[in-house]
Amino acid sequence: MSQPGGKAPANSWENPAAEPFIRIRNLSKTFDGFPAVDGVSLDIYQGELFAILGGSGCGKSTLLRLLAGFETPTAGEVVIDGVDMAGRPPFERPTNMMFQSYAVFPHYTVADNVAYGLRKEGLGKAEIKDRVAELLELVQLQDFARRKPRQLSGGQQQRVALARALAKRPKVLLLDEPLAALDRNLRERTQFELMNIQDKLGITFIVVTHDQEEAMTLATRIAVMDAGRLVQIGTPTEIYEYPNSRFVADFFGAINLFEGRVEAGDPSRIVCAETGVLIHAEPIAGQPLPETLFVAVRPEKIRLSREVPAGEGMTVMHGTVEDLAYYGNHSVYRVRTDQGKLVQVSSPNAHRSAELALEWDEPIHLSWPRDCSVVLTE
Repeated sequence: MSQPGGKAPANSWENPAAEPFIRIRNLSKTFDGFPAVDGVSLDIYQGELFAILGGSGCGKSTLLRLLAGFETPTAGEVVIDGVDMAGRPPFERPTNMMFQSYAVFPHYTVADNVAYGLRKEGLGKAEIKDRVAELLELVQLQDFARRKPRQLSGGQQQRVALARALAKRPKVLLLDEPLAALDRNLRERTQFELMNIQDKLGITFIVVTHDQEEAMTLATRIAVMDAGRLVQIGTPTEIYEYPNSRFVADFFGAINLFEGRVEAGDPSRIVCAETGVLIHAEPIAGQPLPETLFVAVRPEKIRLSREVPAGEGMTVMHGTVEDLAYYGNHSVYRVRTDQGKLVQVSSPNAHRSAELALEWDEPIHLSWPRDCSVVLTE
């Protein structure tokens, strides 16, 4: 089954009999007593395009450097393709790393940049020429082989760095914020190029990023990281639609959080402490609920209407439009409920119009069905 962010290979997490290609067990790295990576365990499968997502300082780049061999773990192990990487320097590992800065050699041509590692390995001239030509065609730079990096755009330099990283045919390609230096439009185009290249080669890619949209676009699976630990692992859909904590819900896209308590022991009926409104939710099977919990609702799940919405199992609130922003394909509204709670709503602009659907200070009803309420216990 393919996922929205990429294609899942047959030898993947979806196959119970599949063996992980990369096994990380209880991996830790401490700097001056501070745990940058704290007891991380993770399985990654052959051919995955896996993303490690987190904010600045969460430990994601350190985790990538531990895989590459640029850092030595304080504890734990890394096994790649059945081989323990303990004590192996970077040049003896079946990995290569593409850095955020690209680090292309300014005095070399595009072709010489790609050929650099192959020459260091002592490959013959004919083999180097053939492999460079193959890689430049793969990244669509065959017409730029004689140019210097200063004669290239940022996106083209990124593809030179990618081709150079792939030249030695690593089993695992590690990418540290590979698209961070590109502008938005170029970054979006390059994401699809990167996915197509990975699909053609079948190499395992591990991408570190702080950009939630980038992770969702690229990855078959995502590991969300915070304070050196992995807090949730899943497909883009699973993490976005079913976050397991307030941290993940708040970090991974926009979210509305409502504090509440279960009404009369019925886990499908939660009274919002901030509004007094009854929130309908899908009960969590087999899990005891704490006295106080939170309900998360994505802004695009909420509907706005001037009339009182009808329907069984609908959560309904009333408020006033306090702020609004027009983004072309959608508009964002911030609605202040009658009890003072600020709720964000994202509404698609499905019809062409120069008029805003709603105006400031307009009274409005908010509603969403029970299956859009995500109950969070931590």
